[in-house]
Amino acid sequence: MVKFTHIIKAFIRGIARSKVSLFGTTMTTAAFPILFIGILLELFGIIHNQYFGFVLYMFVAPAFILGLVLIFLGLFFFKGTEDVGLFTHEYLSEKLSVPENFIKVRKLIFLGTSLTFVNVFVIILLAYTGYHYTESNAFCGQLCHTVMEPEYATYSNSPHSRVKCVECHIGSGAQWFVKSKLSGTRQLVAVVAKSYATPIETPVHGLRPARDTCEECHRPELFHGDKLYIKDKILSDEKNTHVQTVLLLKVGSGGYKGSEAHGIHWHVAEDNKITYRHKDWEREDIFEVTLTKLDGTKVVFNKGEEATATNGEVYEREMDCVDCHNRPTHIYKTPDEALDEKIILGAISSELPFIKKIGYELITREYPSHEVAKNQIATELRAWYRLKYSEIVNNNMPMLNKAIEGVQAAYLENVWPSMKIKWNTYRSLRGHQNNSGCFRCHDDEHETSSGETISMDCEACHIILAEDEKDPEILKVMKGI
Repeated sequence: MVKFTHIIKAFIRGIARSKVSLFGTTMTTAAFPILFIGILLELFGIIHNQYFGFVLYMFVAPAFILGLVLIFLGLFFFKGTEDVGLFTHEYLSEKLSVPENFIKVRKLIFLGTSLTFVNVFVIILLAYTGYHYTESNAFCGQLCHTVMEPEYATYSNSPHSRVKCVECHIGSGAQWFVKSKLSGTRQLVAVVAKSYATPIETPVHGLRPARDTCEECHRPELFHGDKLYIKDKILSDEKNTHVQTVLLLKVGSGGYKGSEAHGIHWHVAEDNKITYRHKDWEREDIFEVTLTKLDGTKVVFNKGEEATATNGEVYEREMDCVDCHNRPTHIYKTPDEALDEKIILGAISSELPFIKKIGYELITREYPSHEVAKNQIATELRAWYRLKYSEIVNNNMPMLNKAIEGVQAAYLENVWPSMKIKWNTYRSLRGHQNNSGCFRCHDDEHETSSGETISMDCEACHIILAEDEKDPEILKVMKGI
């Protein structure tokens, strides 16, 4: 009868007689404790480091699995001078063909089955933890530090900072999962080869439809009514005067409980299918808009321009959320917006004379790196106030130092010289700044054959209650003051 110890000895002897198995055993033995401890540290949240996970799942895990494969190949296909008799196909066939001899190989089967279950368990655990690692924000935003730093920083400061990256960039469904992983592999190769674009192009044409992502949380058909919107602004005068614009936004609805679609969200109502053709990747130069009504009737608004793009291509797209909300997460502010926010939130004291004016001049200069920008902003702000307002430098240096940090942050959070990201590199299409956004279509120039145009009437979307006013009267009235 074959003893269990004989099986173990034969197994070890078989590995020792095969260089392939011996190499595989070395790899597996070295990788297993690292994997086991590493997975436990990851599962219990003891270590939060994107590079730890990268090494664990991209190098150690493949080494462990490759080691198992090499052990198998060595035992059965690359044996040494003496065969591993207990592990050959001939031995198993002979014993299993005679029922009374089955007892002689049951321990061998038990050993093989046990090892298989252990390895399968480890591989499943690896697949589970590895999958969640590649779905984590740290993997998406921090692994490729230089390339993704701007996107991760702007994401962290955005209203969607608690929504995982994969919720928007992948979403649910096998098709988009596979597509995203293939795209991710291509991007990883580009990072290693340093062939990535600078700045990174906005992946508008590679994102899944907004109805599959945005509308998981935001449902246009349930939007209704108007919204009071207050925009704060700091003037570039000595007192850094705080003014406000008050708007009544006609948010409207995509169709609510049987009511007709109206207001801003009329554009994404299911009853109104809007497609447009544009000449550029950024969707700024729109020359034709088509409205398909519920009954199938089509209304075409044409700008009367030749339908050719600079690169010989013409793009066509069905309108959805991101055609207006094109930067819902990775939000890059304008210089004015960045400084205004810091002053309003108290990161920069409005008591410092002309701080908005001087800060704006400094952050809109071009610097070769973040480090150079920080040093020059600090040096020149201190020098300017020492020359113009020496009493501040002498008596209130902490306030000035805090303001310097605020001005630096306004620059550092929006400009990345290493990725060629400047002010306004990524423009927001929400609203109508710089004749963009709404005015891409609402310009009174897109016209049907019968002479109907897409209206440029301001009050179609909002009513201005106050514009750049200090302490607007309308707000006092609303507060009952």
